[in-house]
Amino acid sequence: MELLAVEALIQQRRTSLRVDPDRAVPLDLVERLVHLVGWAPNHKRTWPWRTTVVTGEGRRRLGELVATYEQGRGADDARVEKARRKYLRAPVVLLFGRAAHPDPVRCAEDRDAVAAGIQNLLLAATAAGLASHWATGDWMSAPTVKAFAGLDHEDELVALVYLGWPNGDVPPVDRPPVPIAYVQA
Repeated sequence: MELLAVEALIQQRRTSLRVDPDRAVPLDLVERLVHLVGWAPNHKRTWPWRTTVVTGEGRRRLGELVATYEQGRGADDARVEKARRKYLRAPVVLLFGRAAHPDPVRCAEDRDAVAAGIQNLLLAATAAGLASHWATGDWMSAPTVKAFAGLDHEDELVALVYLGWPNGDVPPVDRPPVPIAYVQA
């Protein structure tokens, strides 16, 4: 693959929830995409990735858990109801976790590996014609949500990614140039 093709793929990736919530994404495609997460750099080869694929009524169960979390922290009714429904917006919701490690430096490195793996998945999803959206929130630390995702208490939930077939186009967002510093000997 030429660099121009990679640049085009990266630049066409859009964060979007304009997806058809009723059009299924084949699970074999989801599994292919998740497999690419494990190709991210991973210092010390700790293989920290933990992935949960949520489809069907599982999305509603996730919404109930997050709504309960929001109620517990005193959120207003509108926010609680939004939490209850929001995971139904896409046919596939992926939860990405980082396995716990007693060394805080290793935990930071492993979180970086999980984030890099998610980017692999997002780019591959774009190449497959899917729309995606990376989401986070304080609800990710809730023990009930971690348990739902199959994570241990010490593990960290890093991201939620919505996947689906686009039903609208999203214009690119202007981005400032990345600052570059040069150091010469």
